[in-house]
Amino acid sequence: MKRILFALTIAAGPAWSAAGTDPEWPCIQRKQPHLSLGQVWAGPVPDDRVTELARDPRIDALAARLEQRRLPMEEAEAAIADFAADADDARLTALMVAVMGKIEPDRSALIEGIARYGRSQVALAQRIEERRAQMAELEAAADPDFDAIDAAEEALDWDQRIFTERQQSLTYVCETPVILEQRAFALGRAIAAHLGE
Repeated sequence: MKRILFALTIAAGPAWSAAGTDPEWPCIQRKQPHLSLGQVWAGPVPDDRVTELARDPRIDALAARLEQRRLPMEEAEAAIADFAADADDARLTALMVAVMGKIEPDRSALIEGIARYGRSQVALAQRIEERRAQMAELEAAADPDFDAIDAAEEALDWDQRIFTERQQSLTYVCETPVILEQRAFALGRAIAAHLGE
């Protein structure tokens, strides 16, 4: 178990220790379960009217479009500029509230998925160690059962392959919430640029 966890730590870089207080968080990036509007928005603090405006179908539809990562920021900025042409500060703030209403649940779901991913890797590491111990017992037997040894070795190889493939995709998985944070910040900046026009 210690060998696999050590390998897990090495493969993930400083992720397992840099994650803060959650020992199951597998990313280098610090775990931040929720993103608040204040972290990505320098504009007015939303009031009840703005919160209600954020539910406007036009604003909600635009927010859903802006949130999509496949939409290039240049196109997002153009869509924001079109919207801002006849929008006051309240409607612009409502747009940002609506954007966060789309991004935050997606990001939170990703964070929970990454935590599950980390837990499954730890469980798989434990299973690999158990399989190694079982193989050692089978090989140490006075009359070794070579069929059982072959089966155990095949199962061990399979688990190790899965473990390694998951570790290799960990960097991408861990970057996804950061990409969403960066998008929320960029959208907030683009929307705020039209305040007071």
